[in-house]
Parts: sequence; C-alpha cells; structure tokens
Amino acid sequence: MRRDTFLKSLAALAAAGALPLSARAAANLKMMIPANPGGGWDTTGRALGKALTDAKVADTVTYDNKGGAAGALGLAQFVNGAKGDPNALMVMGSVMLGGIITGKPPVKLEQATPIARITTEYNVFVLPASSPLKTMKDVVDQLKKDPGSVKWGGGSRGSTEHIAAAMIAQKVGADPSKINYVAFRGGGEATAAILGGNVTVGGSGYSEFAEYIAAGKMRAIAVTSAQRLPGVNVPTLKEQGIDVEIGNWRGVYGAPGLTPEQRKTVTDMVLAAVKSSAWAEALKKNDWTPAVLSGDAFAKFVDDDFASLRAIMAKSGMI
Repeated sequence: MRRDTFLKSLAALAAAGALPLSARAAANLKMMIPANPGGGWDTTGRALGKALTDAKVADTVTYDNKGGAAGALGLAQFVNGAKGDPNALMVMGSVMLGGIITGKPPVKLEQATPIARITTEYNVFVLPASSPLKTMKDVVDQLKKDPGSVKWGGGSRGSTEHIAAAMIAQKVGADPSKINYVAFRGGGEATAAILGGNVTVGGSGYSEFAEYIAAGKMRAIAVTSAQRLPGVNVPTLKEQGIDVEIGNWRGVYGAPGLTPEQRKTVTDMVLAAVKSSAWAEALKKNDWTPAVLSGDAFAKFVDDDFASLRAIMAKSGMI
C-alpha cells in the first residue's frame, strides 16, 4: 500500500473510532463535577481524571465545579454547553437521580449519554463528638418521641443519606414525612455543621468522614451496607434491627448527541482508566467498592434505579 493511501486509511479509522486507544491521539478532556469542591463527586471526578492521564488515554483533564440542586445545575450546564463534544465528561450518581425526582429540573439526564458506573460507596451516620446521644438506638428513641427534634445533615435533597434517614424513620415507626433534614451543597459544609454540633446526625460516604472518625471528632454509629465495611468497625443498620440497606453509586456520562462511535471511544477511555494503578490507589484510599458497568447495561441500570428510588421516596413521604 502506498504511504499516502495508508495515511488516509489511518485517518479514516481514527475518525470512525476504530483504532485501539493506544493508536489514537490522547484527548484534552473537560470534566463537569456537578458539586462544590470537597465532596464525593469532586473526589471521584478528580481521581478519574488522574486515572485517565495515568492510563495515557488523556493528555490533560480540566475540571469545572458547579454545585447545587443535587447536581441539577451542573447537569443543565453540561447538557446545554457540551452538545456533541466527545471530550466532555460528567460525574454523576444516585444522588442526582434523587435530586431530579424531587426537584424536577428543566433538563433531563436522558439528554446526556450514559457511559459507565464505576463505584459504589456506602453511607456512614455519625454524631458530633460532643453529642449527648451515643448510639443509633439513642437516635431512634429520640426520633420516635419527636421526629422533628432530630436534625439530619447531609447532601442535597434526594441524596442517599436523605433517603436512608426517611427509610430509618419508616422502619422504626416514626413518620418519615416529619423528619428534619438539612441539605448542604457540598461535603465541606456538611462536615463543618457536624463538627460544630449544628446537626444531630450527619450522613455521607465513609471516606468523607474517615479522618474525623479516626481523630475522635465524630462518632460513627451505623453504616448502610449489608455487611460491615472492610477494616471498619462500625455496625450496620441491619445489625441494629433496622432493615435498611442503600448504596451510593457513582458513574460517568458523556455529552448529548454523541455518535455510537464516539460513545464507544469515550467508554473505552473510561474502562481503560479504571484498570489503571492510579484508580486502584483511589479505590483503596477512599474505601470505594468497584462496581463497573457500561454500555446499554448501565443505561438500563439507571432507568431501573430511577424507578426504584421514586417508589422508595413516595413510600417514605418525600414526594
């Protein structure tokens, strides 16, 4: 084959997304993080960005934090500003689904392109170190007496910790529609409120509170997993007679309007990143459980989770 013919063929393959990742030029990616700095989505987005460059499928990754409305503000910016851009990614997860159900934003998640689920993280509930309450039983007893007197602090309305609080109330015989939930825009705000004793109970992913639990500034009283988390000596809700289990999964979406070839290229990049040593280090550091699911299976998972969350939230009086 003549050199000029070969080069034209190579260019055509690259344009169609048919070359292996190693044969393509690494991209300059833009990562939408629909949350303020310091929380779980921010940590996930930046860890994924590092993994993308570590796997050599991206030259650079830039980040745009846009917090508010359980990710709906960032979703709107992403949907409206990244149409057809194969170098645009957005971190998202179950919290965004809950926020969409409660907030009914003007844009839809379906307008963006599902790429992959990458992790699951379970929540931990904590008490400020100075709290007169010491255990989840103490919280439940107070909840039964007066649901509004227990101030739950966590992420946006519809977050997994919000749903878990409503489910706990329902399971112990308290009115879930009367729970006093205080939503914060980012993990940093929630942490400050707990440390300051401004909420009764705080909830978030274990990694966000781990250093404060270890330092004795927060008292961990329950996790939302089916079994105790590896290396974490905190009882589950189920161990304590409260039949609640809920995980906070996180994933990645691509821009609206990607072609099938572009979607495959972006998916291959993310799957290569989550096999990198940088990603393995992030999983270990943050106590994330790998939960990789891509393509149409991921899209179906999101649809099913939407339906499941909507049913739970309706039953708990949240919508």
